[in-house]
Amino acid sequence: MQKQEITIYDVAREAKVSMATVSRVVNGNNNVRKETRDRVLEVIDRLHYQPNAVAQGLASKKTTTVGLIVPDFSNLHFAELSQGINDIATLYKYNILLSSVGNTLVGDERVIQNLLNKQVDGIIYMADQISEKGKETLIRSNVPVVLAGTLSENKADFGSVAIDYAKAIKEALEIFYENSKRNFALVLDNEETYLSEELEHTFNNYINEHNLSNYHVYGNISTYEEGYDLVEQFEKDKIDAVITLKDMPAGGIVNGALNKNISIPEQLEIISAGSTNVAKLVRPQLTIIQQPLYDIGAMAMRMLTKLMNNEEVEDKNITMPYDLKAGKTTLG
Repeated sequence: MQKQEITIYDVAREAKVSMATVSRVVNGNNNVRKETRDRVLEVIDRLHYQPNAVAQGLASKKTTTVGLIVPDFSNLHFAELSQGINDIATLYKYNILLSSVGNTLVGDERVIQNLLNKQVDGIIYMADQISEKGKETLIRSNVPVVLAGTLSENKADFGSVAIDYAKAIKEALEIFYENSKRNFALVLDNEETYLSEELEHTFNNYINEHNLSNYHVYGNISTYEEGYDLVEQFEKDKIDAVITLKDMPAGGIVNGALNKNISIPEQLEIISAGSTNVAKLVRPQLTIIQQPLYDIGAMAMRMLTKLMNNEEVEDKNITMPYDLKAGKTTLG
């Protein structure tokens, strides 16, 4: 026979108080006499009552639940970010509700609203960009939001934790230039995001500063297969150096090039900013812009806990360190 669940009604009846009084005790409200509080706590302990998080939220306006929004459940980049978030959430006793917006911004407003309807105390957004409608929904809600591993055009809107992508891309281009490569490509998974616009702006500035004539930006390349197929276009465009934002298409480019007998790194150099384990598995091993993905996630969650508890946050836009880690897809 299934054990009957103890409810707030059972506690109130046993302690001879109202359910409102039990709720105040559970939620730490000081407006309860000590003897009454002690009696309620004794009954809670004796009956092994476990308050329901959602029910608590209705009274305290806190559910100890955080919404986590990713673009794609299968992307290892976001999986490693999520691990840092989850560990800090567990440490501070927050539950996580995971949602995906897919690889486009279509529908992110619905995803955001669904999380808000579940009374989440805060949201960590890991997709590359929030749509204008999604942003308006979040701002109206007054729920704390932190971006993890991405950027917002207006830094005052939300907290953020990320590397200096523009600086990292420029350093990667310097490696190509020093290795006598002159035909550059930038591979983005979504050209329409603010982050992609910033990277393309940095890329174009570098091209102009060095008077390079052959350069290309390829958008909407996010999978291994798309990276693999892109190599044929590289041949037509005579590309000899490429930066990708994610590791999976970089892996596809490596294998696609090798299958066409394009020598890596002599004929084609590749640097990826993905920082996932894919970079270690690809042969030759990828040269990467090493992001501290776990730390970015952990820092984002810690910032969110402070914002949710109205604690002081000295800097809402944190820039994390990165490292250019040499692999076998660049010379030297």
